[in-house]
Amino acid sequence: MRFWRSWCAVAGVLAALVAVATHTSLVPATARQATPAAQPAWSAAWMTALQQPNANQNWSKQGFANQSVRQVIRLSSGGSDVRIRISNQYGVRPLELTGATVAKAAKGAAVVPGSVQPMRFGGADSVSIPAGGQLTGDAVPLPSLTSGTQLAITLYFAGQTGPATFHEFGATGASYRAAGDQLTNGGKAYRETSGGWYFLAGVDVTPASGGSVVAFGDSITNGYTAAPGRRYPDLLAARLAPSGRPVLNAGLGGNRLLTDSACYGESGLTRFHRDVLDEPGTTTALVLIGVNDLGYPALPPTTCTTPNPPITSAQLISGYRALIRDAHARGIIVVGVTLSPFRGASVYTAHSAQLRTAVNAWITTSGEFDAVADFASALADPVDPARLAPKYDSGDHLHPNEAGYRVMADAVDLKTL
Repeated sequence: MRFWRSWCAVAGVLAALVAVATHTSLVPATARQATPAAQPAWSAAWMTALQQPNANQNWSKQGFANQSVRQVIRLSSGGSDVRIRISNQYGVRPLELTGATVAKAAKGAAVVPGSVQPMRFGGADSVSIPAGGQLTGDAVPLPSLTSGTQLAITLYFAGQTGPATFHEFGATGASYRAAGDQLTNGGKAYRETSGGWYFLAGVDVTPASGGSVVAFGDSITNGYTAAPGRRYPDLLAARLAPSGRPVLNAGLGGNRLLTDSACYGESGLTRFHRDVLDEPGTTTALVLIGVNDLGYPALPPTTCTTPNPPITSAQLISGYRALIRDAHARGIIVVGVTLSPFRGASVYTAHSAQLRTAVNAWITTSGEFDAVADFASALADPVDPARLAPKYDSGDHLHPNEAGYRVMADAVDLKTL
């Protein structure tokens, strides 16, 4: 017995020595005395829904060649460090990014003096992103980042990019273009503007917030007719700012829940995973999509609306259920938003109005969403509930004006988020 105990002790010492030797052989000598630092937790503070290039008046079809593109974005939450995500989702070849910088934005394309910092990828200034791929940059310290801080993110492409993965957005001045390497330029070189974001998928901050709210939808969520910073998700973000929780805008103009479009992006069913479930820190989704599914069959077919199948309320409800199921599988709360009135709009018919009524009744009464935000009631004309109230109508009888977007933001019960 004494011999057995002695042998166990020796074996234990030998095992410990082997373990130490094995461990230290894998750790650089300079790091052996240090306790490994915990990885920072990141959450998205800005993102956009990406789509394939199109032939509209933007820079997506031709892409960039020996050009810098400066893109101004507004953070929905603050932090101490920032990183960017670059996407080549719809690229047909590798995207060669020559360099990138991030800075605090001033007016237009200008930046706050002294705030420009290089953005690297795995320590490298230049990087290649494969077709269909996405890459996240290294952390960059930027002090005093708060909700509402505007950042200028500049990308330089020395070679030809080919058609650009992008987001088409109606607010002008979102992006600026200049010839050559203008990564650190103060702003004067940027004389061309475009209402879109190019290759830029998201901006993350650390430390992480209390959980992101993603507003998922079509042009109404995207903020058609709204000034920058005045879309309903922006106004909702202002309400949530004291809590530190960001509200991210995953709206895409013209988008449908059930059907892809050459101009208006992949269906909501397809992009929900990328634009909601895979966003860092998502805890809640607001779902407002379906008007285009109901209304496009009333329009003459175009390359943008084809295919254009008629749908039933049951098909749309089945689509919502798929979103709910996938979100719940990730532990994400889903708030259903009623479809707003649109009598008088180009997509209005008696049939599409009947479908909207049936869908909204299901959203509000089925109990399948975790909560409901009743935008339809908040925006409706008291005299004719099928129509937007005149004080909230942008003029096309479909998209709200700024007062309407504010009513929408105020109609969300923050406790449900």
